Amino acid sequence: MALLRSIATVGGFTLLSRILGFIRDILIAAFLGTGMLADVFFVAFKFPNLFRRLFAEGAFNAAFVPQFAGLLESDGKRAAQVFAEQALAVLLWSVLIFVVLIQIAMPYVMLGFAPGFADNPEQFNLAVLLTRITFPYLLFISLASLMSGVLNSLGKFAAAAATPILLNICLIGALTLLAGATETPAHALAWGVSIAGMVQFFWLLMHCGRSGIWLRLVRPRLTPNVRKMIRRILPVAIGAGVYQVSLLIDTIIASLLPAGSISYLFFADRVNQLPLGVVGVAVGTALLPLMSRQLGAEDEAAAMSSQNRAIEFSLFLTLPAAVALVVIAEPIVSVLFERGAFDATSVKATAGALSIYATGLPAYVLVKALAPGFFAREDTATPVKIAVFALAVNLVLNLALMGPFLHLGIAAATAVSAWCNALILGFVLHRRGHLVLDARILGRLPRMVLASLAMGAAVFYGAGALVNLLADGLTSKILAVAVLVIGGLIIYGVLSLVTGAANRDDIRRVLRR
Repeated sequence: MALLRSIATVGGFTLLSRILGFIRDILIAAFLGTGMLADVFFVAFKFPNLFRRLFAEGAFNAAFVPQFAGLLESDGKRAAQVFAEQALAVLLWSVLIFVVLIQIAMPYVMLGFAPGFADNPEQFNLAVLLTRITFPYLLFISLASLMSGVLNSLGKFAAAAATPILLNICLIGALTLLAGATETPAHALAWGVSIAGMVQFFWLLMHCGRSGIWLRLVRPRLTPNVRKMIRRILPVAIGAGVYQVSLLIDTIIASLLPAGSISYLFFADRVNQLPLGVVGVAVGTALLPLMSRQLGAEDEAAAMSSQNRAIEFSLFLTLPAAVALVVIAEPIVSVLFERGAFDATSVKATAGALSIYATGLPAYVLVKALAPGFFAREDTATPVKIAVFALAVNLVLNLALMGPFLHLGIAAATAVSAWCNALILGFVLHRRGHLVLDARILGRLPRMVLASLAMGAAVFYGAGALVNLLADGLTSKILAVAVLVIGGLIIYGVLSLVTGAANRDDIRRVLRR
């Protein structure tokens, strides 16, 4: 199955990236802990990544990929390349001007992004400096995102999926090689971010050339295709990036809470991002160009079937992951991060946030599977309306829950808003006749839920039986968590077969891919 093969390719490289990402985060936790220095770096790291996910990976790709794939299908590779070069020129100059303006206005921008830092001049000034160092990353990764869209539309997913690996390698290298030569380890990490952007850009430029599309830098021109793309970018920036905007709101409000709150949420989100990245990003990346080509060929039935299989695959993997992260959040956080400056207090606070974030994990992934149903049909207005509502829910709940529950209230608000976004997206697609859940997914979904809950109960009692190992040294904790995770996977696989949530061919295909 082409969709599963593409999802598996992206997911496999993303899994490798997440593993390296955990090594990176373990080093960051050991070097920076969860204090002031860590909070400042995470703000500097999140700032360019927010715009990357909203504009480069969210809005730009959602507007660019369907057009590029459509031209590829109807007019051939040469016409698609001309459009890509025109889009590249407009993107380059737009982002370059944006980066320069933000660099100049950074102190004022930081007052809006992390207002809680203003009470501590040392913390505020360091945040401004580190964010100025990291922000050029946005320019390089935006251009890299366009080239990823080109490669994905050509059916070549590996090179683009491997780019996050390069980021993690650069950050690990910055900590291990540059930390001793800079003022603080946070300075080294900030430089590593910008260097990673350049490395990722040249990596994808080379692979586009190998695929027969050498993108030249042409004079920016507002051709009809470019104008059409630009009209779609702004609404998609909100519609495709609601999760990232929610995290931005979390950061702003968390900066008003006690020190360490930003770090607790960051590390919790990093663990939650493993299944979200491996499944959600892979599904969204593979599904959009596939549905765009199918709808371009006027094959509505094939497009709906692809979306059904993407939803089924997403839920089959994320439901048990969500249950497991809720049940054994504290042992997982302890094994990954409890060393150096990351103490037992940090473990408990981070694990609490992880448990709550995990309740929204299926929703985060469903958004990735549902949004292409709009974008592939070149509809960007509807998702923005849904996203605005979800953002409003997130903001209201943040303000209501931050007082009594501190950072846990912020995590809860994010999870609830994600479910609002996913459910409304699905409802609107269904009402328009663009999404009708077939008999296969309707029959399997209740069985997936049952198998996931039963697996969760088994892991919960298993954690109780291994409590002595979980309270012992690092080696014992790693062994105990490995037993729980592997045991949970085996139990879920067996229960899926017994209940009919999956068949042997499905599981064999997933394992093989």
